[in-house]
Amino acid sequence: MKTLKNYKLLFDNACPMCRAYSGAFVKAKILDEKGREAYQQMSAETAANIDTDRARNEIALVNNTTGEVVYGIDSIFKLLANAFPVFAPIFNFKPFHWFMKKVYSFIAYNRKVIVPGNDKMDTCVPDVNLKYRWIYIVFTWLCTSLVLTHFSFHLIGLLPPSRFFREFIICGGQIIFQSGVIYLLAKNKILDYLGNMMTISFAGAIFLSMFLLAGKIIGIHNPYIYAGAFMFVVGLMLLEHLRRVKLLGIHWGASAGWVIYRLIVLWIII
Repeated sequence: MKTLKNYKLLFDNACPMCRAYSGAFVKAKILDEKGREAYQQMSAETAANIDTDRARNEIALVNNTTGEVVYGIDSIFKLLANAFPVFAPIFNFKPFHWFMKKVYSFIAYNRKVIVPGNDKMDTCVPDVNLKYRWIYIVFTWLCTSLVLTHFSFHLIGLLPPSRFFREFIICGGQIIFQSGVIYLLAKNKILDYLGNMMTISFAGAIFLSMFLLAGKIIGIHNPYIYAGAFMFVVGLMLLEHLRRVKLLGIHWGASAGWVIYRLIVLWIII
């Protein structure tokens, strides 16, 4: 594995994901020890070579000698192709490149709602891309609905059995309900809030999926145990909701609305 030398990867220091994967490149010696630089503290020399607006949305890789810059998935592929030349043809395969560029954009434009930082003076905030934000919201909506449908079958005896359509409508109803709440509290932050809310829902679905898998392996069949696990996950989700609402600078009433909607749904189901 070769180290890419004389290059500088410009990463978002306020993004936990960006810090993690750029740091991993250095630790794995894909980049040398001085091969990354935070966007927020970039030198005047680096700033002169890059498109600063584009670099907020797509991580930039700068050639220190020529000043040449590549962005986004091309930056990642250049690093990996240098470290693992055997994979270079795959990275250059146009259908694969096209698909991975879409995946990269999907994550990059939503990174602040997937794993938010706590720097209120952050200067590396990506543009709000409506297409990728709504794709993210719909994707997490579908995944959450699917997991809740499977989980509901383990609650039979405590709650009526459910189907995907019902869970899909419930999740979609919360998007609409909370959009109204946030419109009253901070209407300019609706899309940022919805992205964060759906990340919380998706994280909750992942935890429930892990419990479903563990229950299948161990052989848990008691609906009360599944109900307890569900309430525990909801409690964690509420704590994370409160934390993210605070980071967004939105009134705690947003969390109250989140709870009220769930109580209304529970009352209707029962």
